[in-house]
Amino acid sequence: MKQTKIISIILHYICYSIAAIYLVSFVFSTFSLLTEYGIEPYKDNQRLHLNYPFTNEALFNIENNLPYIIFSFLLPLLVYGIFFLLAARLFKVFFQPKLFTLKNVSELKRFYLFNIFVPLPIVIFSSFFVVIESFIWALVFIHFILGIFSLFFANIFKRGLQLQDEQDLYI
Repeated sequence: MKQTKIISIILHYICYSIAAIYLVSFVFSTFSLLTEYGIEPYKDNQRLHLNYPFTNEALFNIENNLPYIIFSFLLPLLVYGIFFLLAARLFKVFFQPKLFTLKNVSELKRFYLFNIFVPLPIVIFSSFFVVIESFIWALVFIHFILGIFSLFFANIFKRGLQLQDEQDLYI
C-alpha cells in the first residue's frame, strides 16, 4: 500500500503541474487574443505568434482564423487543463488515510463522467468548424475507455463504502 501512496502522490503533483500549465496557457492565450497583447502576425497575416509575456519570443504559433483559434487551440487547452485537474484530484484519492469515503467516490464519479461525456460531444461539435484528424478520434476513444475503467473503480469504491459502513454499524 505504501508503494501505491508514493506513486499516487507523485502523479498527483505531476497532474496538478500539467493542469496549471494548460490552464495558465489558456488564460494567457485568451487574454492575448482578446487584447492583441504579444501577438505578431506573420506569413501575410495567415499565422500568429503568441509571444511569452514581456518578450518577442514565440510561445505559440497558431493559424489566424477564428474557428481554428477556438476549436483547435483554446478549447483543447481548457479541456486538457480540466482533465489533468480532475486526474490530480483522482490520484489524491489513493493517498488518503481512509480510502472508501463519499468524497472519494465523488472524485471518481467526476472523472468518469468527464471522460465519458465530454470529449465526444466536443469533437463532434468542433468537426462542424475545423477538420478533425484521425488521431483525435483515437484520443476520444482512449478517454472513453479511461472513463469506463473509472466507472468500474467508482462502483468498487461504492461497494467498499457500503461494506465499511456495515462493518462500522456491526461494531
